[in-house]
Amino acid sequence: MIGFDNIPQIYVVMGDTDLRKGIDGYAAIVQEELHRSPLDHSMYIFCNKQHNKIKCLYFDGTGFWLLYKRLEKGTFKWKISADGNVIQITHQQLNWLLEGLKMEQKTAFKEVHAKYV
Repeated sequence: MIGFDNIPQIYVVMGDTDLRKGIDGYAAIVQEELHRSPLDHSMYIFCNKQHNKIKCLYFDGTGFWLLYKRLEKGTFKWKISADGNVIQITHQQLNWLLEGLKMEQKTAFKEVHAKYV
């Protein structure tokens, strides 16, 4: 069974991806466009143009996982970046993304300022 906490690196592939591909198609994108190895035990996340579907490619050492999630309402808060075609995110950011939140939350709690001197 796959556990997200055991994945060493998680990468979001920026921009829109045709999600009709299979494992070999996404592995080719990772290798040819991102210049990374699809066998490096990292998870690569792809999103469609409407931002309501994502696919995750992950190699666990024995084989590939291709995870797919489709939202019935709303969209994923997909970050569009001009800095490159892939960004690394944390496990917390992955959880935020899957829960429909922005990946770049500032803090979980508001800072408290002391009123007493």
